[in-house]
Amino acid sequence: MEAKHEIIFDKLVYSCVYEKHRGNEEFIPEHFLGFQLSGETHAFHADGNTVIPENTIVLVNKNQLIRTIKYPAKSGKYQFLSIMLDKETLRQYALENKILIEKKYVGKEKLFFEADDFLLNYFVSLAPYINKKKEATPRLADLKIREAIELLLQSTPDFKQILFDFSEPYKMDLEEFMNQNYMFNVSVESFAKLTGRSLSGFKRDFTKTFETTPKRWLLAKRLDEAYYLIKHKQKKPANFYLDLGFENLSHFYVSFKEKFGITTSQI
Repeated sequence: MEAKHEIIFDKLVYSCVYEKHRGNEEFIPEHFLGFQLSGETHAFHADGNTVIPENTIVLVNKNQLIRTIKYPAKSGKYQFLSIMLDKETLRQYALENKILIEKKYVGKEKLFFEADDFLLNYFVSLAPYINKKKEATPRLADLKIREAIELLLQSTPDFKQILFDFSEPYKMDLEEFMNQNYMFNVSVESFAKLTGRSLSGFKRDFTKTFETTPKRWLLAKRLDEAYYLIKHKQKKPANFYLDLGFENLSHFYVSFKEKFGITTSQI
Protein backbone atom coordinates (compact mmCIF):
# COMPACT_ATOMS: atom_id res chain seq x y z
CA MET A 1 0.00 0.00 0.00
CA GLU A 2 1.35 3.47 -0.89
CA ALA A 3 2.45 5.97 1.71
CA LYS A 4 -0.18 8.56 2.62
CA HIS A 5 1.11 12.12 3.04
CA GLU A 6 -1.78 14.49 3.47
CA ILE A 7 -1.95 18.22 4.16
CA ILE A 8 -4.94 18.74 6.42
CA PHE A 9 -4.56 22.50 6.39
CA ASP A 10 -1.62 24.53 5.15
CA LYS A 11 0.56 23.92 8.23
CA LEU A 12 -0.73 20.55 9.49
CA VAL A 13 0.54 17.39 7.77
CA TYR A 14 -0.49 13.79 8.44
CA SER A 15 1.71 10.88 7.35
CA CYS A 16 0.55 7.27 7.30
CA VAL A 17 2.26 4.12 5.95
CA TYR A 18 1.62 0.40 6.29
CA GLU A 19 5.10 -0.92 5.51
CA LYS A 20 8.68 0.22 6.08
CA HIS A 21 9.15 3.41 4.09
CA ARG A 22 12.29 5.40 3.37
CA GLY A 23 11.69 9.13 3.15
CA ASN A 24 13.62 11.53 0.96
CA GLU A 25 16.24 13.91 2.25
CA GLU A 26 14.53 16.96 3.63
CA PHE A 27 15.68 20.50 4.23
CA ILE A 28 13.74 21.73 7.25
CA PRO A 29 13.23 25.48 6.67
CA GLU A 30 10.88 26.10 9.64
CA HIS A 31 10.43 24.75 13.16
CA PHE A 32 7.83 22.01 13.45
CA LEU A 33 6.10 20.23 16.28
CA GLY A 34 5.35 16.55 15.68
CA PHE A 35 3.68 13.65 17.42
CA GLN A 36 4.40 9.97 16.77
CA LEU A 37 0.92 8.43 16.97
CA SER A 38 2.03 4.91 16.07
CA GLY A 39 5.18 3.17 14.87
CA GLU A 40 8.67 4.65 14.93
CA THR A 41 10.60 7.24 12.96
CA HIS A 42 14.35 6.78 12.56
CA ALA A 43 15.87 10.17 11.78
CA PHE A 44 19.38 10.56 10.34
CA HIS A 45 21.10 13.93 10.63
CA ALA A 46 24.58 15.46 10.77
CA ASP A 47 24.93 14.74 14.50
CA GLY A 48 23.95 11.07 14.25
CA ASN A 49 20.76 9.01 14.38
CA THR A 50 17.66 9.52 16.53
CA VAL A 51 14.74 7.16 17.10
CA ILE A 52 11.32 8.72 17.73
CA PRO A 53 9.18 6.09 19.48
CA GLU A 54 5.41 5.93 19.75
CA ASN A 55 3.67 8.56 21.91
CA THR A 56 6.64 10.92 21.71
CA ILE A 57 6.45 14.60 20.87
CA VAL A 58 9.30 16.19 18.96
CA LEU A 59 10.22 19.81 18.36
CA VAL A 60 12.55 19.95 15.37
CA ASN A 61 14.67 23.05 14.91
CA LYS A 62 14.65 24.88 11.58
CA ASN A 63 17.50 25.04 9.06
CA GLN A 64 18.81 21.47 9.10
CA LEU A 65 18.93 18.36 6.94
CA ILE A 66 17.14 15.15 7.94
CA ARG A 67 16.55 11.76 6.30
CA THR A 68 13.93 9.42 7.77
CA ILE A 69 12.87 5.78 7.73
CA LYS A 70 9.34 5.05 8.88
CA TYR A 71 8.55 1.79 10.68
CA PRO A 72 4.92 0.73 11.27
CA ALA A 73 3.85 -0.52 14.70
CA LYS A 74 3.05 -4.19 15.35
CA SER A 75 -0.54 -3.30 14.52
CA GLY A 76 0.70 -2.61 11.00
CA LYS A 77 0.32 1.18 10.86
CA TYR A 78 2.67 4.16 11.03
CA GLN A 79 1.19 7.56 11.84
CA PHE A 80 2.92 10.90 12.37
CA LEU A 81 1.39 14.35 12.76
CA SER A 82 3.41 17.52 12.25
CA ILE A 83 2.42 21.14 12.57
CA MET A 84 4.66 23.85 11.17
CA LEU A 85 5.54 26.80 13.35
CA ASP A 86 6.46 29.27 10.62
CA LYS A 87 8.47 32.46 11.09
CA GLU A 88 5.60 34.80 10.19
CA THR A 89 3.27 33.32 12.82
CA LEU A 90 6.01 33.27 15.46
CA ARG A 91 6.97 36.90 14.73
CA GLN A 92 3.36 38.00 15.12
CA TYR A 93 2.97 36.00 18.35
CA ALA A 94 6.19 37.51 19.78
CA LEU A 95 5.03 41.02 18.85
CA GLU A 96 1.60 40.59 20.42
CA ASN A 97 3.04 39.08 23.61
CA LYS A 98 6.08 41.41 23.84
CA ILE A 99 8.57 38.53 23.76
CA LEU A 100 12.22 39.49 23.38
CA ILE A 101 15.13 37.03 23.21
CA GLU A 102 18.28 38.15 25.02
CA LYS A 103 20.31 34.96 24.59
CA LYS A 104 20.39 31.97 22.29
CA TYR A 105 19.29 28.49 23.32
CA VAL A 106 22.32 26.40 24.33
CA GLY A 107 20.64 22.99 24.76
CA LYS A 108 20.26 20.20 22.23
CA GLU A 109 19.09 21.28 18.80
CA LYS A 110 16.82 18.26 18.34
CA LEU A 111 14.31 18.15 21.17
CA PHE A 112 12.38 15.02 22.02
CA PHE A 113 10.21 14.69 25.08
CA GLU A 114 7.38 12.65 26.53
CA ALA A 115 3.91 14.01 25.85
CA ASP A 116 2.31 15.71 28.87
CA ASP A 117 -1.46 15.68 29.23
CA PHE A 118 -1.92 19.10 27.65
CA LEU A 119 0.17 18.42 24.55
CA LEU A 120 -1.23 14.90 24.20
CA ASN A 121 -4.79 16.21 24.31
CA TYR A 122 -3.83 18.92 21.82
CA PHE A 123 -2.89 16.32 19.22
CA VAL A 124 -6.01 14.28 20.06
CA SER A 125 -8.03 17.43 19.28
CA LEU A 126 -6.64 17.36 15.73
CA ALA A 127 -8.19 13.93 15.01
CA PRO A 128 -11.46 15.32 13.54
CA TYR A 129 -9.47 17.18 10.89
CA ILE A 130 -7.52 14.05 9.96
CA ASN A 131 -10.70 11.99 9.72
CA LYS A 132 -12.32 14.76 7.65
CA LYS A 133 -15.14 15.06 10.16
CA LYS A 134 -14.38 18.73 10.54
CA GLU A 135 -13.06 21.37 8.13
CA ALA A 136 -10.47 23.81 9.42
CA THR A 137 -11.16 27.40 8.45
CA PRO A 138 -8.12 29.71 8.09
CA ARG A 139 -8.99 31.39 11.40
CA LEU A 140 -9.35 28.06 13.20
CA ALA A 141 -6.08 26.78 11.70
CA ASP A 142 -4.32 29.91 12.98
CA LEU A 143 -5.79 29.38 16.45
CA LYS A 144 -4.58 25.76 16.53
CA ILE A 145 -1.04 26.85 15.69
CA ARG A 146 -1.12 29.51 18.40
CA GLU A 147 -2.42 26.93 20.85
CA ALA A 148 0.57 24.72 20.03
CA ILE A 149 2.94 27.61 20.75
CA GLU A 150 1.20 28.31 24.08
CA LEU A 151 1.44 24.69 25.17
CA LEU A 152 5.10 24.43 24.16
CA LEU A 153 6.01 27.48 26.24
CA GLN A 154 3.93 26.18 29.13
CA SER A 155 5.74 22.83 28.92
CA THR A 156 9.25 24.29 28.63
CA PRO A 157 9.63 28.09 28.95
CA ASP A 158 13.20 27.93 27.58
CA PHE A 159 11.76 26.95 24.19
CA LYS A 160 11.09 30.65 23.60
CA GLN A 161 14.83 31.04 22.95
CA ILE A 162 14.43 28.66 20.01
CA LEU A 163 11.05 29.68 18.65
CA PHE A 164 11.60 33.42 18.74
CA ASP A 165 15.20 33.59 17.57
CA PHE A 166 14.79 35.35 14.23
CA SER A 167 18.46 35.96 13.54
CA GLU A 168 19.84 34.75 10.23
CA PRO A 169 22.02 31.60 10.22
CA TYR A 170 25.60 32.59 10.92
CA LYS A 171 28.32 31.86 8.38
CA MET A 172 29.46 28.34 9.14
CA ASP A 173 32.83 26.70 8.45
CA LEU A 174 32.24 25.44 4.91
CA GLU A 175 34.72 22.57 4.91
CA GLU A 176 33.49 21.15 8.20
CA PHE A 177 29.83 21.47 7.24
CA MET A 178 30.19 19.85 3.82
CA ASN A 179 32.20 16.92 5.19
CA GLN A 180 29.38 16.31 7.68
CA ASN A 181 26.49 16.69 5.23
CA TYR A 182 27.73 15.64 1.77
CA MET A 183 25.52 12.53 1.78
CA PHE A 184 22.28 14.53 1.74
CA ASN A 185 20.83 14.75 -1.75
CA VAL A 186 19.53 18.32 -1.62
CA SER A 187 20.00 21.37 -3.81
CA VAL A 188 23.03 23.64 -3.76
CA GLU A 189 20.61 26.41 -2.74
CA SER A 190 19.79 24.48 0.45
CA PHE A 191 23.48 23.98 1.26
CA ALA A 192 24.02 27.71 0.75
CA LYS A 193 21.23 28.70 3.14
CA LEU A 194 22.32 26.21 5.78
CA THR A 195 25.85 27.63 5.80
CA GLY A 196 24.60 31.22 6.11
CA ARG A 197 25.45 32.30 2.56
CA SER A 198 23.79 33.55 -0.58
CA LEU A 199 23.98 31.16 -3.53
CA SER A 200 26.68 33.22 -5.23
CA GLY A 201 28.61 33.58 -1.97
CA PHE A 202 28.40 29.84 -1.35
CA LYS A 203 29.74 29.00 -4.82
CA ARG A 204 32.54 31.54 -4.47
CA ASP A 205 33.61 30.30 -1.01
CA PHE A 206 33.25 26.69 -2.12
CA THR A 207 35.60 27.13 -5.07
CA LYS A 208 38.09 28.92 -2.83
CA THR A 209 37.95 26.15 -0.20
CA PHE A 210 37.81 23.03 -2.37
CA GLU A 211 39.22 24.31 -5.69
CA THR A 212 36.30 22.82 -7.63
CA THR A 213 32.54 23.26 -8.04
CA PRO A 214 30.00 21.94 -5.48
CA LYS A 215 28.58 19.43 -7.99
CA ARG A 216 31.97 17.92 -8.85
CA TRP A 217 33.12 17.82 -5.23
CA LEU A 218 29.92 16.15 -4.02
CA LEU A 219 30.15 13.44 -6.68
CA ALA A 220 33.82 12.75 -5.96
CA LYS A 221 33.29 12.71 -2.18
CA ARG A 222 30.38 10.28 -2.45
CA LEU A 223 32.29 7.99 -4.82
CA ASP A 224 35.34 7.94 -2.54
CA GLU A 225 33.13 6.90 0.35
CA ALA A 226 31.50 4.24 -1.84
CA TYR A 227 34.92 2.82 -2.76
CA TYR A 228 35.80 2.59 0.94
CA LEU A 229 32.54 0.84 1.82
CA ILE A 230 32.96 -1.71 -0.97
CA LYS A 231 36.66 -2.44 -0.44
CA HIS A 232 36.97 -2.29 3.34
CA LYS A 233 33.41 -2.97 4.58
CA GLN A 234 32.40 -5.47 1.87
CA LYS A 235 29.12 -3.66 1.35
CA LYS A 236 27.04 -3.91 -1.81
CA PRO A 237 26.12 -0.70 -3.67
CA ALA A 238 22.43 -1.61 -3.61
CA ASN A 239 22.53 -1.38 0.19
CA PHE A 240 24.08 2.07 0.48
CA TYR A 241 23.79 4.12 -2.73
CA LEU A 242 20.76 6.06 -1.44
CA ASP A 243 22.53 6.78 1.85
CA LEU A 244 25.32 8.48 -0.09
CA GLY A 245 23.00 10.77 -2.01
CA PHE A 246 22.75 8.89 -5.33
CA GLU A 247 19.31 8.88 -6.90
CA ASN A 248 19.60 5.54 -8.71
CA LEU A 249 21.95 2.60 -9.11
CA SER A 250 22.62 3.05 -12.81
CA HIS A 251 23.91 6.58 -12.25
CA PHE A 252 26.09 5.30 -9.43
CA TYR A 253 27.63 2.49 -11.51
CA VAL A 254 28.37 4.78 -14.48
CA SER A 255 29.93 7.44 -12.26
CA PHE A 256 31.99 4.86 -10.36
CA LYS A 257 33.45 3.39 -13.56
CA GLU A 258 34.27 6.86 -14.90
CA LYS A 259 36.14 7.87 -11.74
CA PHE A 260 38.03 4.68 -10.89
CA GLY A 261 38.28 2.96 -14.27
CA ILE A 262 36.93 -0.30 -12.87
CA THR A 263 33.53 -1.70 -11.93
CA THR A 264 32.48 -2.29 -8.33
CA SER A 265 32.76 -6.06 -8.85
CA GLN A 266 36.43 -5.71 -9.82
CA ILE A 267 37.47 -4.27 -6.47
